[in-house]
Amino acid sequence: MQKPQESSSQNGEHFSYSSIHVDGPYIAMTFDDGPHATLTPRLLDILKERHIKVTFFVLGQLVKEHPEIVQRAVAEGHEIGNHSWDHKALNKLGPDGLQHELTDTSAVIKEATGKPVTLMRPPYGATNPRLSRAIEKDFGMKVILWSVDPLDWKDPGPKVVESRILSGSKESGGAKPGAIILSHDIHKGTVEAMPSTLDALLAKGYKFVTVSELLAMESKMPVQSSATPAAPTSH
Repeated sequence: MQKPQESSSQNGEHFSYSSIHVDGPYIAMTFDDGPHATLTPRLLDILKERHIKVTFFVLGQLVKEHPEIVQRAVAEGHEIGNHSWDHKALNKLGPDGLQHELTDTSAVIKEATGKPVTLMRPPYGATNPRLSRAIEKDFGMKVILWSVDPLDWKDPGPKVVESRILSGSKESGGAKPGAIILSHDIHKGTVEAMPSTLDALLAKGYKFVTVSELLAMESKMPVQSSATPAAPTSH
């Protein structure tokens, strides 16, 4: 897969965010495509044991089925972002389709959690500067991509997922300060990889924050933003 291409923002305006310049060993773990009925609660247990906070980019149709899972996630300090209603490529939709995918998803998240939604991750990373600006200005959400992709949706096994997050792969670099790390809590192998992966990152001195917290830490250095979408994948 092709990771999101990064370029500096134009006239100080960010199209979207793949990583953040921070002064310190801060990273954001993110999990897409849930909530899953059994795997997401298992992941929440793993995170709770380590006092780690993450950001979940969820599908509206699954939040409707399992509102109690996102309620638990928020109660335990995690952040919930919009990942569309049913994982359609947003750059191929008309205005009505976009409205449904984004507005209805944010509404069902707010109904479940009582909190407004401020972050959005486009399925497949499929966006462009015009669409990303519209998502922020018309729907009130910043577009969040990623800088680390373990390709866990291909189910390579827990050890490979761990290695790719820690050290990187041909398609993506590994964890470093300011990284936004992509994973999927709907895959058993990903959740199985998390205890050793998170422990290894903690041992390296990394501190876990939500994406919003990472954005708030942005240093004065030029921030990397994505002006070109990733090639469609299974994200």
